[in-house]
Amino acid sequence: MNTRVFFRGNARKRAPIARRTGKKSGMQLAHEQFKLFRSIFVLAILLFLLLLTGFVITLGPLNISMYDAYSALLERFLPSYFQVDALTSRVVWNIRFPRIVGGLMAGFGLGMCGCVMQAVLKNPLASPFTLGISAGAQFGISVAAVIGFAIFGGPYFIIGNAFICALLCSLLIVALAAIKGATSENLVLAGIAVNYFFTAMSQLLKYFASDEQLRIMTNWGMGDLAAFSWANSRILLGIFLICFPLLISRSWDLNIMTAGDDAAKSIGVDAERTRIFIMVISSLLVATIVCFVGTIGFVGLVAPHMARMVIGGDHRFLIPASGALGSLVLVSADAVGMNAIAPTIIPTGIMTSIIGVPFFMYLMLKGKRKEFWT
Repeated sequence: MNTRVFFRGNARKRAPIARRTGKKSGMQLAHEQFKLFRSIFVLAILLFLLLLTGFVITLGPLNISMYDAYSALLERFLPSYFQVDALTSRVVWNIRFPRIVGGLMAGFGLGMCGCVMQAVLKNPLASPFTLGISAGAQFGISVAAVIGFAIFGGPYFIIGNAFICALLCSLLIVALAAIKGATSENLVLAGIAVNYFFTAMSQLLKYFASDEQLRIMTNWGMGDLAAFSWANSRILLGIFLICFPLLISRSWDLNIMTAGDDAAKSIGVDAERTRIFIMVISSLLVATIVCFVGTIGFVGLVAPHMARMVIGGDHRFLIPASGALGSLVLVSADAVGMNAIAPTIIPTGIMTSIIGVPFFMYLMLKGKRKEFWT
């Protein structure tokens, strides 16, 4: 018998048997296991945030146990099963829990926006604040405090200026980059130019400001969750529910763009259009966060790097993981700032850097020597 014909016939017989058994290759099994690990990692962070919320509520002058903290939260939805005294309920719902909710939403938004900005700009130092968005918001606050001009009146006298100027700053960056082509290099250069310009304008207004006006500008620039309320949370939640699905919908495009613009175009992804879309949507979310909590610049930079070190660069998992880690960093830092030297409260923006930078450096030194952001 011809040997070649014999083995060819056996190969034909074996192939259907292998398909029927449903066996997967080692590479497929490893991919599915890592995919499961990434899903578990994100769920574990969310579960830890739930536990952290109960613990942070217990911190403060009024002694509240974790059982009372969770009971006060559940009492609003299941009053027949959970009951706490009126004072505990008011402290939890009116003072402590709104601040935590603000930290969770602001941290999630900053971490998520930092992740997508680093992806579209291909720059590990990109964040919502290194590109000038915070500088635009600071300029809006300076105009309201020193000149007295505000776009909105009433309770939104100051934060309205911060939102509009931060959003206009972002749109100016996109417009400048679009004139020369919305490449990652042009966006970064436009962001640096706009950042320096608005920073200089804010410094000029500070030079003519009175002591009271200077105090308002300085306190807002430190970043704090103290002014966050349920009314603010509804506005931020509405913007978040719009922006989060839009950013997640571009996960595959972001994965493809990591190979370069030319490779993305060959597959059918318009890199420049995707880059502008991501920058506009993330800028809208960041501008909303900044106008309520001020400048908290470290979270959007470090949270994506922490997530990348653990779960890799698949943006289907990296975007929610970066947001969850951003919430974890911000809520933890705010809790430490409130209780480290009580009754004095350290601004949240300061504590995020004091706590987060050493931890981030530890992860960098401990991790393997490779590029985590590509």
